Amino acid sequence: MSDTNLVYAYAVMRRTPEAAAAAAHLRGVAGEPVHLVDPAITSPPLAFAVGHVPPADYDDAPLQAHLDDLDWLESTVRSHHAVVAALVASGAAVLPLRLATVYPDEDTARQALDTRRGYFLSLLDRLTGHVELGVKIYATPDIIAPEADTDPEQDPATGLGVGRAYQVIRRRRQRRNEEAWRTVAQAAARLTETARTLAVDRVTHTPERGSLAGTAPGTNIGNDAYLVPKDRVTAFRTGILTAAQGVPGLRVEISGPWAPYSFALQPEPQEETAA
Repeated sequence: MSDTNLVYAYAVMRRTPEAAAAAAHLRGVAGEPVHLVDPAITSPPLAFAVGHVPPADYDDAPLQAHLDDLDWLESTVRSHHAVVAALVASGAAVLPLRLATVYPDEDTARQALDTRRGYFLSLLDRLTGHVELGVKIYATPDIIAPEADTDPEQDPATGLGVGRAYQVIRRRRQRRNEEAWRTVAQAAARLTETARTLAVDRVTHTPERGSLAGTAPGTNIGNDAYLVPKDRVTAFRTGILTAAQGVPGLRVEISGPWAPYSFALQPEPQEETAA
């Protein structure tokens, strides 16, 4: 292991024999072995799960260049998540860190852990026993295509010329579409309220558009993360799917459970940030 390697931090966790054993079997984003780094303050026991990574990839300049390489980024995200997921699976209380949290050496990592100790411990207390579930809501109302409308020249209800008839048909279609979207929006609001009653916290993400939305039909109108007690995951899924059932034009995707990435790094108190 070269002394010039950088220290890549994956997560903050309470040090336990199970956590240390789980970390010892892991490989990180650069294929490096993962281990725990302890701070100078040892009570209560806290640690970083870290690996040593090459500066050629993870120093500031090369890292910024890599972040524009989608293949590299996807591979790194997967490897980072695999480490965090394995630590969570060990039963340890885990606070996942942002992708590419890098320190120049282990002493600097220890100092960071000591400096932010109270902050990390408060978050671990809050997140222990909880997981993250993602809920995406899609609106796919049955919007009637122009070909499906009655030929305006044959529509006895209009009694109008072709130009006026087209205007009438467009207005009818618009009203139908507005009603369909209104129904979906109301159902989505009810679904979100149901989710909030079953979770202890919620983070609202920007709805996905374009290539991020994938190929599934519909418009993503809700993209939220919920912090859910582990013993309430099944009830959460059941409640959400029940709330969405039978609503025309509404589709719901539930993902997880995940490590609570969306809730792991909250704004720090001003005085601790200054430290």
